[in-house]
Amino acid sequence: MAMSGGKDDGSPMMEINTTPLIDVMLVLLIMFIITIPVATHSVDIDLPVSNDTPNDPPPVDPVKNKVVLTQDNKILWNGTEITDGQLLDNLKLSLTLPVEPELQFEPEENAAYDLSVKVLNVIKGSQVTKFGFVGNEKYASF
Repeated sequence: MAMSGGKDDGSPMMEINTTPLIDVMLVLLIMFIITIPVATHSVDIDLPVSNDTPNDPPPVDPVKNKVVLTQDNKILWNGTEITDGQLLDNLKLSLTLPVEPELQFEPEENAAYDLSVKVLNVIKGSQVTKFGFVGNEKYASF
């Protein structure tokens, strides 16, 4: 009985055995896949650092503004629908107040990522220092 490609007459096998070559190529492919860096997309936001000691209670800020992004690509400022330009005007107006109000950012569950990035870039460009993400606890998985 002949082995793969050989003949029964005892003549030498003339074909190249490609199995080891394929094995080496598969190992190299796996090594290249493992070493590819993971692509991450992020928007860098400089959040303020607290100078308070941990034992001091945080000061109560009675004035807060809330920006909500809805599923149908609307921007809500304290419940009122506004545009990108109005958002920037409101942020600049809030910076002129004697005490800067806290800005709370809350996108709804299915809000567009593109709209979130645009709004965060507007907020970052407006030089707001009191900024926070709210409502994240409802998306936490326990």
